[in-house]
Amino acid sequence: MNDEHYMKLALKLAAKGRGYASPNPMVGAVLVRDDRIIGQGYHQCCGENHAEVNAIQSATEDVAGSTLYVTLEPCCHSGKTPPCTDRIIQHQIARVVIGAVDSNPLVSCQGINSLQRAGIEVKTGVLEDECRDLNEVFFHFMETGLPFVTVKYAQTLDGRIATATGQSQWISSPASLKLAHQLRAEHDAILVGIGTILKDNPALTVRRVRGRNPLRIILDSSLTITTKANVMQNLSKTPTLIVTTQKATNPHFQNLAAAGVELITVDPDESNRVNLKKLLQILAVRNISSILIEGGAQMITSALKDNLVNRLVTVIAPKILGKGVEAVGDLNIRDLKNAKILSVRAVSKKGVDVIMDSRLLTQSHSARP
Repeated sequence: MNDEHYMKLALKLAAKGRGYASPNPMVGAVLVRDDRIIGQGYHQCCGENHAEVNAIQSATEDVAGSTLYVTLEPCCHSGKTPPCTDRIIQHQIARVVIGAVDSNPLVSCQGINSLQRAGIEVKTGVLEDECRDLNEVFFHFMETGLPFVTVKYAQTLDGRIATATGQSQWISSPASLKLAHQLRAEHDAILVGIGTILKDNPALTVRRVRGRNPLRIILDSSLTITTKANVMQNLSKTPTLIVTTQKATNPHFQNLAAAGVELITVDPDESNRVNLKKLLQILAVRNISSILIEGGAQMITSALKDNLVNRLVTVIAPKILGKGVEAVGDLNIRDLKNAKILSVRAVSKKGVDVIMDSRLLTQSHSARP
């Protein structure tokens, strides 16, 4: 077997940590001796053992002299767990094959250097593109200082997310609704505007699949939300954050805080709404590495206009409404050369709906100078 074969196995293992490893990267590891797998593991949850340690602990024989395949450069610093490089050196692993170099400045190339200084043979760049794609959220977060933003919406074939009277439930099929809950489980936070709360009164929790509930974030510049809203229930079990431009001296601000919800004030943008770029910077400090925007149209339009979107998941239902609510509003694009350019990663079907999963190619913003 060649190195790529075992790295593919490590990638499959790493993907098992989706939705649980964050804000850490998903990492898989395979230990091999004489073309036999003697141990394997993955990073199951943030704060728990890393993939390399789990692989060593699962080994069916002494790992000294073996080869370790790992999708990301082993860490060399102490965080919630000890350095993985120390364990690799301690167990006298002879060779380490790495998929991608870690972008975390605490690790980047330093883990490789530590292993090489200990006399361990190191090979890098095996299936590097696949390893980076798997952890696109982590790499974006580390390299820009901003959360990775996914926008998901369901629309008709003619681009409407609701009828002219505002009816939107349900444009997509039940199979697509399950996809929406899967996306929620895979992101650190879910972000919606107050319009969506007032119109649909969603719970914004994970119910149709297994997984953790994301942090619920509601943009409410004028604080019009009430304590009866679904997102204001079970606050002890599902963390919720209301983002407003109002000050803490606002009486309703104090009432909501007394009900148990967290509120923060963010300076308004030129439209007197919450400044999305500043909000993302605040959330990044909180280690929120990924955000799912589920609507509505104003929120989607603002995020696209500010070049804050990395991924678009568009559910296209085989329906036509004619007049209705547009999925994306005016982006002030008057020349085709300024159009938002997408790279389509996958096209699939869920029930009768077509799912288009794409990436924006026009990203230019960063939290760093």
